[in-house]
Order: sequence, then structure tokens, then C-alpha cells
Amino acid sequence: MTTKNKTWELLPFATIQRAMEGDPVAVHKVMDHYENYILKLSTRKMKDEFGNDRYCVDEELRSRLESKLLETIVEFKI
Repeated sequence: MTTKNKTWELLPFATIQRAMEGDPVAVHKVMDHYENYILKLSTRKMKDEFGNDRYCVDEELRSRLESKLLETIVEFKI
């Protein structure tokens, strides 16, 4: 898929299958594939001590999203 000069490649089916079986290397590849998306979803606008808007990653939300992805990989059915 190409959007505004960015290219995303799909995960190979074999990688998804191995991740579902619990292969740690495949699970790591899946997690890496979704890392930027998770960071985007967990970015929040917050105010600093001077009232300025700052964007930062909500680490608790990021951790929860990663945990949910891991859970979904194990439970995924083809």
C-alpha cells in the first residue's frame, strides 16, 4: 500500500502462521510491524508547566496496546 510517498508492506502469511504457533521470532516481527501504529495511537496532547501543548507517548496506553496485540496474535484463527 502506498500513501503520500510511504510504503507499507504486508506481513507474509508464513510469518503470521508462525506467530500464531508461538514462534518468538515471528511474534517479534509482527510487533515490529505494528510498532509505529501503536506509537501513533498512544500519542497524547498534554500541557507542560507553562501551559504549552506538548505531544508525548502515553506509556501505559502503549503497553496496553502491545499486550492486546500479543493476546490477539495467540488467539487469532485463520
